[in-house]
Amino acid sequence: MPTYNYKGRDGAGNLVDGSVDAANENAVAETLLSRGVRPVEIKIGESANKKGGFDLSSIFSRKISQNDLLMFCRQMYTLSKAGIPIMRALHGLGDTISNKKLVEVLKQLESDLAGGLPLAVAMKKFPKVFNSLFVALVNVGENTGRLEEAFQQLAEYISLEVETKRRVKSAMRYPVIVISFIVLAMIILNIWVIPVFADMFGKFGVELPLSTRILIGTSNFFVKYVWFIFALLFLLPFAWLWWIKTPAGRYKWGKWQLKIPVMGSILIRSQLARFSRSFAIMIRSGVSLNVALTLVADAIDNAYLAEKVLKMREGVERGESMYQTAVASGMFSPLVLQMFAVGDETGQIDTLLIEVAEHYDREVDYELKALTSKIEPILLLVVAGMVLILALGIFTPMWDMYGAMQGKHK
Repeated sequence: MPTYNYKGRDGAGNLVDGSVDAANENAVAETLLSRGVRPVEIKIGESANKKGGFDLSSIFSRKISQNDLLMFCRQMYTLSKAGIPIMRALHGLGDTISNKKLVEVLKQLESDLAGGLPLAVAMKKFPKVFNSLFVALVNVGENTGRLEEAFQQLAEYISLEVETKRRVKSAMRYPVIVISFIVLAMIILNIWVIPVFADMFGKFGVELPLSTRILIGTSNFFVKYVWFIFALLFLLPFAWLWWIKTPAGRYKWGKWQLKIPVMGSILIRSQLARFSRSFAIMIRSGVSLNVALTLVADAIDNAYLAEKVLKMREGVERGESMYQTAVASGMFSPLVLQMFAVGDETGQIDTLLIEVAEHYDREVDYELKALTSKIEPILLLVVAGMVLILALGIFTPMWDMYGAMQGKHK
């Protein structure tokens, strides 16, 4: 717990100073007021600043994952349903959770609640942990007195998100391993194998075909600039991460993602399932359509689709129906658009959106199961291309040399 230095005035108006160990400035102020001291200035101590500047435990501690949030929501739902006060529930969870970063967040939430802040407002201070959708649902639960239902909805939502990501990672494991070995094989061929054949061909002084000259030239370039290439490959991910954090880069990458062969259709369906499910949850919680669309746009990982959702919000604000805005967005299939039309007519848009989400989930599941069968031919073509290049570039001149040697013997 950090140490804060303070200056204040006591009941007689005299200036006093000192230090207090507390979770934050609000807690310091409460402590001083309980002692009859009116705080004038509160600053974090030097030792705390140094500790916050470089803390190995914070560097190597595990990040707060969706699985951590899922367990948090499930436990909060159980505790809230049992009638346990929020502060007591947070304090109890802080003693049982293994993730140190989440424990720190819970302690801060507990301190803010003790200072009189609502839970949603306290959570808003941690946007990297609790996104806008999370905060909005907690806010609705607090205002309606149904906080346990908010945590139940969040647990169900996060559980489906975790499952979808798990399935995508599982489906991508095979192609990633194969592509990694292909890249490794290309590096080994260019650095160690092809130069040996190049020396052998040079000793015989035979005229090499164009394919062989290209292969040897590529290998020479790779060997000559190998450290530059490796440095470039090392720096490219950092440059890429910087670029996709810019608004233009994030938008363009979101658009390109949807055009990736094989994977593009899976990505867009999974994002639309997230949109539909998030939107349905917000509407069921009583959030207005325009506010719900704004929050859902923040919850979508794809900036390109998020902008389309914001344009849907603009259509709703102009008085258009959900069906009209969905048609204008160009994101949904005719079957899903019919569901939007029925939802507008019956006033059960939330129920229809859950069905839309389940529809997209089924399509994602089918695409993931068929992913391996779609990628295998592509990988086979890549391997066949490598073998063909080696055959034309290395074995052809060897056959020519063998034929020339046979002719000399005759």
